[in-house]
Amino acid sequence: MKRFGFHILTLVLTLAGCIENDIPYPIVVCSVESIAAEGLSGDPQIDVAERKVTLPLEETTDIQAVEITACKITDEAESSTQIVGIHDLTSPLYVTLSVYQDYPWTIEAQQTITRSFTVEGQVGATEWDTANRTSKVYVGFEDMTKVKITSLKLGPRDSTRMSAADIPDFNDSNLHLLSDFTSPRRVDVTCHGRTEEWYLSVEYTDVKVTFASISPWTHSAWLRADGLSGTKLGFRYRKEGDETWIEVPEEELTIEGGSFSAQLRGLEPETRYEAVACSNDDLSTVESFTTEKALPLPNGGFEEWSKPGKVVYPYLSEDQAFWDSGNKGAATAGMTICDGMAYPRPGSAGQYCAYLESTLASVAGIGKFAAGNIFVGTYAKTDGTNGIINFGRPFATHPIALRGWVKYTQGQIDKIGTVPTGTDLKVGDMDQGSIFIALGTWSPEEYGNASPYPEVNKWEQSPVQVCTKDQSTFFKKDGKDVVGYGELILNETVGEWRQFTIKIEWRDTGTVPTHMMIVCSGSRWGDYFTGSTKSRMWLDDFELIYDYADL
Repeated sequence: MKRFGFHILTLVLTLAGCIENDIPYPIVVCSVESIAAEGLSGDPQIDVAERKVTLPLEETTDIQAVEITACKITDEAESSTQIVGIHDLTSPLYVTLSVYQDYPWTIEAQQTITRSFTVEGQVGATEWDTANRTSKVYVGFEDMTKVKITSLKLGPRDSTRMSAADIPDFNDSNLHLLSDFTSPRRVDVTCHGRTEEWYLSVEYTDVKVTFASISPWTHSAWLRADGLSGTKLGFRYRKEGDETWIEVPEEELTIEGGSFSAQLRGLEPETRYEAVACSNDDLSTVESFTTEKALPLPNGGFEEWSKPGKVVYPYLSEDQAFWDSGNKGAATAGMTICDGMAYPRPGSAGQYCAYLESTLASVAGIGKFAAGNIFVGTYAKTDGTNGIINFGRPFATHPIALRGWVKYTQGQIDKIGTVPTGTDLKVGDMDQGSIFIALGTWSPEEYGNASPYPEVNKWEQSPVQVCTKDQSTFFKKDGKDVVGYGELILNETVGEWRQFTIKIEWRDTGTVPTHMMIVCSGSRWGDYFTGSTKSRMWLDDFELIYDYADL
């Protein structure tokens, strides 16, 4: 004891001798907390991690004169630019917020203007080059002096005036006056007091019907083709080797001008099919495609557990691992936040379920809130009191839903670390559980550099790396490389085992994902070290659904 006391005294004296008068400034992170503007089509999106504000504009809003009416930033922070006011947001507005340190922010606008240019006898979809203000359609006839326009909209609705220099009476209600397309035609589009020149072209093609794309899934396939507008458009398909063609019912077709599409359902996995596109009696070439595998979800029943040392793992051996948890990090405080429990859901063929327990992981009173969790991926490293997690496993197929069983005890929030922007969480609020599934085309080169540790920077198996001390690395469900997503939020106690089905919203039906992640947490805001130490979750018998008949 005397030696220990001596060392403490020496340390105190040493530190006292090192004290200087230069007191460092405290770190005050500056953020845009709320913002309002005229002419928005929805709520502004504030991304604290990226330090970016996105304003969704109505089609009729003048993007060169967007009026920001209110903006709340961190208390005592100063802005390098006056945010409230009228701004040209054709390019982003760059702002630096500061108290003691500088934090660069970006305010940008997103605006979608629906345009149309279609003609009678059109083949396929209209081609657009909005940067150069050109549009082109193809037709199945050669006389370009008698083209009949069926729709023309080149600017925002209700606020655009069109004119043609060589046709004095041409306007929105006199489209028939613009009929000679032996060469590209110029149309002047005036909106918000400014005029743009557009050039419209019509060209002949001898192709009457052709496939644009075929995207096979496990029990279905997405067919897209271009044909002659005004004709009977459709698809026929059959299993390779069969003699009889199956015609897709008319009510299952989506037709836009000369473009048409359909989703075939009820197909068999890993099977080769043939399809043709039809435009009246004209047929495309026969195209072949093979449906995907119905890949199972490894250890979906949560039956495989091991404890080679002090840490519990949701797998038998590391070389067979698919799932992982935050147990490695919690083990530094002698805690287990995910374990197998001999409490399967009623009717289960297994003996175990996954049990998630949110807690305070601390050593000598120093620590952080740890949400009970289990996820597809791997826990890479503990960095101080923070974790580095690599999410995802290779998974190149298209499930349509995640089904499973859950039981949940909802606790009151008693630990607050930080909170996501736009929320006002406080002690006493109710915690929430969450389960989400995401499929995407993530690469370790872009998503695997959240930490300075070379040994965990680039993992091909689990490419999406998150470091809990850096919110800019947090997974974003609307990220550019997310192609499928679904989630379940538990905002009440589920006292008995309950089956759930999370349907996956596919944002791009033609892209094949490279990886899949599933993340389950007893405390939804665990990444922010916020939640309840009383929240508990039980999970069992997860499976992927591929066939719409099984929903």
